Amino acid sequence: MDAHVLKSEKSIASRNYLEKIRINSELVAAIFSGILIIIAWILEGNMSVIPIILYVVAFIIGGFAKAKEGIEETIVTKKLNVEMLMIFAAIGSASIGYWTEGAILIFIFSISGALETYTMNKSRAEISSLMELQPEKALRIMNDKEELVHVEELNIGDHILIKPGERVPSDGEIIKGASTLDESTITGESIPVTKSKLDQVFAGTVNLNGSITVKITKTSKDTLFQKIIELVQSAQSEKSPSQLFIERFESVYVKIVLVVVGVMMFLPHFVLGWSWTETLYRAMILLVVASPCALVASIMPATLSAISNGAKKGLLFKGGVHLEQLGNIHAIAFDKTGTLTRGMPEVTDMFVDDELNAQAILRIVASIENESNHPLANAIVRYGKEQGHDKLLHPDSLDDVPGWGIKAVVDSRTWKIGKAEFVGKEAANNFLDGYGKSLAKNGKTVIYVSLENKVIALFALKDKVRINAIKAIELLKAEGIHTIMLTGDSEETAKNIASESNIDEYIAECLPVHKVEHIKKLKEKYKHVAMVGDGINDAPALATADVGISMGEGTDVALETSDVVLMKNNLIRISEAIRLSKRMNKIIKQNIAFSIIVILLLIASNFFQVLDLPLGVIGHEGSTILVILNGLRLLK
Repeated sequence: MDAHVLKSEKSIASRNYLEKIRINSELVAAIFSGILIIIAWILEGNMSVIPIILYVVAFIIGGFAKAKEGIEETIVTKKLNVEMLMIFAAIGSASIGYWTEGAILIFIFSISGALETYTMNKSRAEISSLMELQPEKALRIMNDKEELVHVEELNIGDHILIKPGERVPSDGEIIKGASTLDESTITGESIPVTKSKLDQVFAGTVNLNGSITVKITKTSKDTLFQKIIELVQSAQSEKSPSQLFIERFESVYVKIVLVVVGVMMFLPHFVLGWSWTETLYRAMILLVVASPCALVASIMPATLSAISNGAKKGLLFKGGVHLEQLGNIHAIAFDKTGTLTRGMPEVTDMFVDDELNAQAILRIVASIENESNHPLANAIVRYGKEQGHDKLLHPDSLDDVPGWGIKAVVDSRTWKIGKAEFVGKEAANNFLDGYGKSLAKNGKTVIYVSLENKVIALFALKDKVRINAIKAIELLKAEGIHTIMLTGDSEETAKNIASESNIDEYIAECLPVHKVEHIKKLKEKYKHVAMVGDGINDAPALATADVGISMGEGTDVALETSDVVLMKNNLIRISEAIRLSKRMNKIIKQNIAFSIIVILLLIASNFFQVLDLPLGVIGHEGSTILVILNGLRLLK
């Protein structure tokens, strides 16, 4: 490994390690702060100094991270924020002798900050996962000599050799050789594509068999695969309208509270004739009762309860914001391969010449295909074993012709299995009066079998729709949600799958860039759109959608990019997640309305001098407890 690659890997590992320490330290500090608060509260009745010391330590340990964040953000943006208000409220509470309330305020906010930091940094993981799939080295051919170089050293026009099993390091054009490539990372299509001279290949795809020489047409920075990475980064950096609203509300809220508290510290003394003691006392009460403890508790307990409820049903939500948005979804776009379908081809039809023994033919074909690692071959082998042919034969000789089929000799007879052109196009088209063409029109891949140059059988294969997909689509329609299928497949295949799954709309022949464009168009039409996928090629669309949903058996990149994960690949759970989201949103709205009303009543009571600090604390903390209990109802 060269110095450049080694240095890059060490740098990434170092950053990841430091990030983990930072995230864990915030959580540990918050928990330790909570423990100190409990100990101080227990000792309050017997000692006077030690509890205060413990509270001060809890303030420092629990509040350090958020205080630092709030101060730094204030310096950079020149605006006060909720972090600063929470610190002021906690200090104000302590200044009038209510250490417990101030410490609990710090504890709640520190826990919230630790979870927020963890969620934000998880979004960076999928970029590292994507980068791992793009080779860092390539075998360049110059002056008939092979040279192993870093992909960044490749220039347009360079020739590289890609051997079987290797990933394509950069976009290019085949100038020599032929092979079958797995392009699922780009198109999402599970069935490999045959490539030969002058065909385009893409970085990140896998060369399954034959060696090919490729002429570079794009630098590593401009490849289609690199664009996928950039699309993910761009989509995740965009803030949602609700997030922007919250940020604006935060700034206004802090300013109003601090201005009113500042006025309360002086104006009542001069205008209403209050004593300085009474004026400062009322100002401190205002700072305590106006602190948004109940508002914070309105959302987090309800959200965590809903997330726990979903986890029991195999629904993994990566954050409360995604669960909240799910209830507002009006349309859902589905990837086809691996999402609506199982993601692997299966034999759907087998036809054998009436004069021959079908099971004997199946055994020989499965035996020959067992020598290949092609996905279609594996499907036929699985089919043969399902029919009871566990003991397979060993061909006398075998020749795998990349992109066309396989030729073998069994018992001194020559067999060919593959495309119509490979076994004899005219004979294949005439077999069963051309029934193979009819199967192909139904979105199936047709494989022909010939014995001694006579076509004797055909196999039709298809990526079948998941058993629960049809039911899932029905449930979503019952919720009033429009369903769309996005796929890299041909128009004919897409049409058949859409009809079979009863989906409302389909869009065929979509590359990742096209999927993102269609998601954006759907968002313009339906406002709030979710995307369901499982492959690397779905990552940009998952990130662009308001809510990205991935299958539990999907790729690591899809899992990291998505906002919701179906751990058991059960599409029916999507409708359950939407109902859970709507219920959570209803409870959160109840909590927010209640907490705001209580805060306003406490503020008004304080202004009319009918509220003492103990009652203010009881009203403030009591409202917090009530909204927490209301949120916990979501556990059931």
